[in-house]
Amino acid sequence: MQVTTIGVDLAKNVFQVHGIAENDDVLFNKPLRRAQFLPFFAKLEPCLIGMESCSSAHHWARELTAFGHEVRLIPPMYVKPYVKRGKSDAIDAEAICEAVTRPTMRFVAIKTVEQQALLSLHRARDLLVRQRTQLINGLRGLVAEFGVYIPGGLARVIGFAEDITLGEVLDLPDIANEVIRNLSEQLMALHKRIRWYEERLKQVAKEDARVRLLRTIPGVGAVTASAIIASIGDGHQFRNGREFAAWLGLTPANKSSGGKEKLGRITKMGDQYLRSLLVVGMTSLVRQTRSHPERASKWLTSLLERKPARVATVAMANKTARIVWAVLARDEPYSPRAAV
Repeated sequence: MQVTTIGVDLAKNVFQVHGIAENDDVLFNKPLRRAQFLPFFAKLEPCLIGMESCSSAHHWARELTAFGHEVRLIPPMYVKPYVKRGKSDAIDAEAICEAVTRPTMRFVAIKTVEQQALLSLHRARDLLVRQRTQLINGLRGLVAEFGVYIPGGLARVIGFAEDITLGEVLDLPDIANEVIRNLSEQLMALHKRIRWYEERLKQVAKEDARVRLLRTIPGVGAVTASAIIASIGDGHQFRNGREFAAWLGLTPANKSSGGKEKLGRITKMGDQYLRSLLVVGMTSLVRQTRSHPERASKWLTSLLERKPARVATVAMANKTARIVWAVLARDEPYSPRAAV
């Protein structure tokens, strides 16, 4: 019998494949070495292949699609309910094969090589920013033990580190001065590398027409716009703006039961990086509104009068996510008059 559906449990070296026929008979459930993986699928007739969305899933999805197969990527949390009992590669592959055939299942769009390349800029920058924050906290705490206070803010710490690297010596023992100098040099090197990533992202933002469209939205800069394009492309996988906002975890959690509707806090179930970028962008917009109220929209001004600033920024991030989807779907710049 011809195989119609295959569930693949991805791994580094040994992949588990579970195949079924049109009448749901199990044809095979076996492991494949990495060198055997592509030749195995090259010999099969085009069929439906399900895989969990993980770090290497997009690469393998592109490779299998080139053979004519239909590949669908599933979020791992949506596969778990189909695992019957225990935990093994064979059981996981069977669960993936079952989940991929469900009519209401939600899938992850396969990223292109260009999307992943752009996303690598964001991932590397985010890693270095977290390392810089860790280093700043360590340096500030270290000098505080000697009674040296560094004011809050990135600019103040970078200024302190720059003075140390240029030869300023604190009234401390030699060992302490050497440690502080080494940490300051490391901080300056990290800061310089982060600036390189930011400049590279700005360059990409100028070259991509979709990024330029998103930058017409208030509170959406080059970093946020390029991150959205790298993550969702043109947004065709979402039916409307609310689906995109829900995917980002910006919609209220639904805890309704017994005919009583109860909405809680935002779910925070989606892409944390994109969600944080949108919230930070809206925080900047709120600060601009307070500094220049004449430039602010009436909706945001009335919202700030009724709600705390943090609640307002999250609500604005939710609304901006819907606007982002509309801009990408219509392929036209943001127009305040058309905003809902």
